[in-house]
Amino acid sequence: MSLSQTMTKTLEIELALPIQTYDIDFAGIVSNIVYIRWLEDLRLKILETYLPLDKLLRQGYCPIITSTQIEYKQSLRLGDRPIARMWMSKLSRVRCTLQAEIYLEERLVVTATQTGFFKDLNTMRPLAVPEPLRNAYTGN
Repeated sequence: MSLSQTMTKTLEIELALPIQTYDIDFAGIVSNIVYIRWLEDLRLKILETYLPLDKLLRQGYCPIITSTQIEYKQSLRLGDRPIARMWMSKLSRVRCTLQAEIYLEERLVVTATQTGFFKDLNTMRPLAVPEPLRNAYTGN
């Protein structure tokens, strides 16, 4: 399925991913650690769109990632212009799962899944997913 044919997904955002010279490893391809940074950029874009991080922090919430899985299907190189999409694929009372896809033109080059939850900044204990995020996810 091409980038333009993908279905709309819950809380989906899209982001162009610039490849910088410092993103390249000794073999001339984008280093694996860069993909982790890009996933962070995508998560921050979701929060910026649906529940800004500064507001979350003022309310005592801290987003935590507990797991990241990435499947590399094709290498990216300097000069490539990848586009990424991320969406929330699952939401329970406390946990959430995010899915991401990175495309180069019409080709899917990376898939990723991240799971996480929100922690109370004072007690460091898990909190229920913030209501504005739950409402955005359910369409309320």
